[in-house]
Amino acid sequence: MKLNMALATAEATLTEVGLRVLGAIVLYMVGRWLISFAVGMVQKALARQKFDPTLLRFLGNTVSVVLNITLVIAILGYFGVQTTSFAALLAGAGLAIGAAWSGLLSNFAAGIFLVVLRPFKVGDFISAGATVGTVEEVGLFVTTIHTPDNVRTFVGNNKIFSDNIQNFSANPYRRVELTAQLSGEADTHEAIAAVKARVKTIANVIANPEPDVVIVSFTLEGPVLAVRPYCSNANYWQVYFDTNMVIREVLGSSAFPAPTPVFKIHQMASAAGA
Repeated sequence: MKLNMALATAEATLTEVGLRVLGAIVLYMVGRWLISFAVGMVQKALARQKFDPTLLRFLGNTVSVVLNITLVIAILGYFGVQTTSFAALLAGAGLAIGAAWSGLLSNFAAGIFLVVLRPFKVGDFISAGATVGTVEEVGLFVTTIHTPDNVRTFVGNNKIFSDNIQNFSANPYRRVELTAQLSGEADTHEAIAAVKARVKTIANVIANPEPDVVIVSFTLEGPVLAVRPYCSNANYWQVYFDTNMVIREVLGSSAFPAPTPVFKIHQMASAAGA
């Protein structure tokens, strides 16, 4: 008799728990779908208002995090957990793990400043947080950057905000920096004129300001030329490599001698009577 009652009680309990777990799974799946739908609607509404893509993605991430936290609390409430007690527990735990979360919170605060102050936007080519690449997204805690060698890199917002930020896309053009070694026996004026004339013909090199070709330093081989064409950021690497090829073709021709180190040896006369 007692065994039958125990089995009946266990069966009823397991059935109730199973139904609650099944209900929680359904609630989670439906909640996740609704969150995705809501975030999509918010982003579409903001996009119609022509919001900046950087701010658009940041707000979308914020809405998603808030709704996911709400979903978790709702599921806990479904299981009978008092959400008010849960909130109090979180507040108490927050005091204990506040130090551990300090970095996370600083990244969140830095992300807000990055969106408000706008030192860069999505699509800009930047150097920040010891990373160089194109900005894909400014998130709640990290900024996603694609490096030139196609590596997706996540950099903490606080690291970016607390360091120097170089935005290569902010200005209409930038300067390419290259050097070329001349022989000491070469005609410097002729070399400068020849290199400058050829650099001007490179595709996507802008005419104003015109390319700079000047002596920047001297070595044992001879003078060193600084070759500096200007171009848009989108064409930087094409101009960089084409300029290198021009330097090789112009200064590597038979018109200019190859640079070689020059040493002068002085022979001291021996002392009288030695």
